[in-house]
Amino acid sequence: MRTSRIFGERELSSFLDASKHNILSSIDSLKDDYALNVNECDYIAHKLSESIVDLLEIHEDQIYASSSEKMIPAEHFPSSFHVYSGKSYKKDVIKFHVPISGNIQLLHCVPSTRLMWTMGIEVHGGEFSFEIINFSNDPESIVREKDSNIKSIMQQLAHVKSDVEQFNSSLESQIKSAFESKKSRIKEKSGVLASLGVPIKKSSATSPTFSVPAPQKRKKVILSKPQVNEVGYSPEPSLDQSVYNDILQMIHDVGKEFERLPSLYANKEEEHLRDHFLMMLEPNFNGSATGETFNKTGKTDILLRHENSNVFIGECKFWKGQKSFLATISQLLGYLTWRDSKAAVIMFVPNKDFSNAVDVAKSSVNEHPNFIKFVNEKDETWFNYEFHLNGDRNRTVKIAVMLYHTPR
Repeated sequence: MRTSRIFGERELSSFLDASKHNILSSIDSLKDDYALNVNECDYIAHKLSESIVDLLEIHEDQIYASSSEKMIPAEHFPSSFHVYSGKSYKKDVIKFHVPISGNIQLLHCVPSTRLMWTMGIEVHGGEFSFEIINFSNDPESIVREKDSNIKSIMQQLAHVKSDVEQFNSSLESQIKSAFESKKSRIKEKSGVLASLGVPIKKSSATSPTFSVPAPQKRKKVILSKPQVNEVGYSPEPSLDQSVYNDILQMIHDVGKEFERLPSLYANKEEEHLRDHFLMMLEPNFNGSATGETFNKTGKTDILLRHENSNVFIGECKFWKGQKSFLATISQLLGYLTWRDSKAAVIMFVPNKDFSNAVDVAKSSVNEHPNFIKFVNEKDETWFNYEFHLNGDRNRTVKIAVMLYHTPR
């Protein structure tokens, strides 16, 4: 067994830097087809679970001891002993065995904050051991020395854990940034990037008649690597995120107007309420030369189309409970075909207990089979999510869920 210095052989920062380098290198080496087609959320979750550095655990409550006789060189004896230099003497040696688990490599790493202390240990299997020479047959003295060593070990361990936890807490953002950078480089290299956005822009000449009221102030488990069956990558129209945000904000402002002036909108049907959204959206956004524009095809939907496919769709429905709400999401997903399509579910809630409907929507949305993740909460009644298209987790779409109190 090799003798080493506990928490004293390698800087922990260099160990963590090497781990980070391996993570980022593995992302950079992804094949282009895989990086462009894989579900980003699933891949990041897999990479994070794979990359987290396990903490080292030292089980001080499970320490046990053994003893043996060894020849001890004279220079190791206290000065009070009369021994001859250059000779060795037989002494009883107490070996303390300390069980450990987790990342055993950390046992040799020096944390950024540290005690100026270390000692020799032997590591074997799931434990390390250190020795105390029984010079004076004084059990209390041996126990004190053992306790002092363990105290120093546990203090060093706390510093190691702090460094590792800080490293782990930053991993997700670094993995996400590296993955997004990888995708951007691929798209730029292939000339795809410029062809992804639907050429739609905010109008700068909107009539004041259509101005929208300003909003009110208010054990380690590694996930399996996601599989990609799609070969190649075809650029698909995608509504720019900033335009999507503007559309949602305008919808939200109109929905809040419904709530502020209930007498004007009471007893309106879904179709009539939907038309108020269209009245605001149509003049505020310009389509491109290929004719993208907001339009309607049924009683309840708001569409933005590009080459006969929907890049944005809003579905307006009266709230009829959880089952109907989830069915509306399914209906909406059935209309979408492009990767990174964007949509909104707009619920008009006539119930007196409006807050209960909001709570039901928030708590049940993740029960939908196509749900991927919650993104953020823009307002107490506006929540953004990611879903996937039917049958393909790698084709994600963004859906905003927006609820407005419209008593009938």
